[in-house]
Amino acid sequence: MARLTIKNVSKTFGTSFAVRDFSLDVEDGELVCLLGPSGSGKSTLLRMIGGFEQPSDGLILIDGKDVTRLPPEKRPTGMVFQSHALWTHMDVFNNIAFGLKLRRLPKAEIRERVENALALVGLADYGKRMTMQLSGGQQQRVALARSLVLEPKILLLDEPFASLDQHLRERLREEVRDIQQRVGITTLFVTHGQDEALALADRIVVMRDGGTEQIAPPDIVYREPQTEFVAGFIGSMNFVKTSIRGGVSQHPAFPLTVPIEDGDVVLAFRPEALSLQPSKTLSTAIVHRSIDFGTHKIVDIDLADGTRLKAMTAPDSNWVKGVGIEATASAFRAFRDNQLVYQSATSGERHHDLILA
Repeated sequence: MARLTIKNVSKTFGTSFAVRDFSLDVEDGELVCLLGPSGSGKSTLLRMIGGFEQPSDGLILIDGKDVTRLPPEKRPTGMVFQSHALWTHMDVFNNIAFGLKLRRLPKAEIRERVENALALVGLADYGKRMTMQLSGGQQQRVALARSLVLEPKILLLDEPFASLDQHLRERLREEVRDIQQRVGITTLFVTHGQDEALALADRIVVMRDGGTEQIAPPDIVYREPQTEFVAGFIGSMNFVKTSIRGGVSQHPAFPLTVPIEDGDVVLAFRPEALSLQPSKTLSTAIVHRSIDFGTHKIVDIDLADGTRLKAMTAPDSNWVKGVGIEATASAFRAFRDNQLVYQSATSGERHHDLILA
């Protein structure tokens, strides 16, 4: 096992920053997900850790040793790419054995380590198959075995499931997590998928424009986002613009108590924190549609100012389009200039809304 330390790392291309003053400590055996939209710098950062890109500034240390300027082959890291990068003219065994042969290990040791790696990824009888005879999921397992067989201290995964269908992605990420925990290898996993990060990570690093927005365990990132960007990027979130006067929101649909300085804010609340009641007076919102997901329904709501919200309701609820309603938020956050300025008491929010389009 190993500890990874990233100190004030930056990477520029011309005059543009891909990564800006990034710092992170990854503990022994920890799995950390780098999560963010395209262009946030997460893959560039991973390539710098692996030695495939050189930082413009900063340090990268593994177990306290500076590896910032070492080439990939001299670093104790193994990288799995999105494209698999398998050799089609070699069978599975030789794809996995290639790195060991470069190290001039004895044939018996190579065979033992390759067979162990194949068993670890669930491909014990696939050594003689050509890579083109494998499914996408099997090819990704071979790519993982090829990295693990070298016994790296740090495993780097760059969106390895992006090209696979949803069900296969879900199955493989569970297998990767199981393997990572059995081996106990320190791992960085790059993804732009919220569900992958929430399902896999010990901690999530939410990245934006080459920097960090928040670093925390998955439940904290989901329930206690520290910036408006994180709140909107993780799961489904409702946003309502309002002004605070005398500690009270001036929005007609949400006159909530918000004990902060007067001024404009954005209120944010999850669909599961929003409850609906039929309107007994002039309604401030109407039902746009109701979508049945089996375990629950999602009701789209239109406010008078044109804002559309989502509420999670019981599967047996029956909200009809055009019906006037009143909505109540049981837990919410207030953001000003992207920063959290107030958070009400949470109420056991769940992650169901991640399945929403």
